[in-house]
Amino acid sequence: MQGKTNVIDALNHLLAAELTSIDQYFLHSQMYKNWGYHRLFERIDHERQDEIGHATRLMERILFLEGMPNVAARTRLRIGTDVPSMLKNDLDTEYEVAKALKDTIALCEREQDYVTREMLVSLLDDTEVDHAHWLEQQLFLLGTVGTHNYLQSQMGSGSPS
Repeated sequence: MQGKTNVIDALNHLLAAELTSIDQYFLHSQMYKNWGYHRLFERIDHERQDEIGHATRLMERILFLEGMPNVAARTRLRIGTDVPSMLKNDLDTEYEVAKALKDTIALCEREQDYVTREMLVSLLDDTEVDHAHWLEQQLFLLGTVGTHNYLQSQMGSGSPS
């Protein structure tokens, strides 16, 4: 099915953001693992897997619309140097992706591409409700219990609640 060029371009911009998120989460998760923060490693590795799913859905849709996924493009990579900056950078990336998703949803509505719109609404829900909300919670906990207590709670195995 021939898609509209502006929709395909917007989907490729989203794909670049998701691929960047995969790279960022991959490095951050490995840093957490190296430092012994096993709970953070497991959660951020899970987020990386979610982003791979998002990128896959975007590629499939671009191909369906007879476009070519641009897998070389990336948005700004934000690598932290400590746990607080890593969580903050990941949250900033999620906010950026959420804004791009909302903009592309609005474009799809104008172009009457409701199937793409529905797929993007699903990605937005995951971005806001799962990813961003969890990161907001972690930053709140860091501020509430302090960095040392927070980091101690991340040393065990298993997913944090």
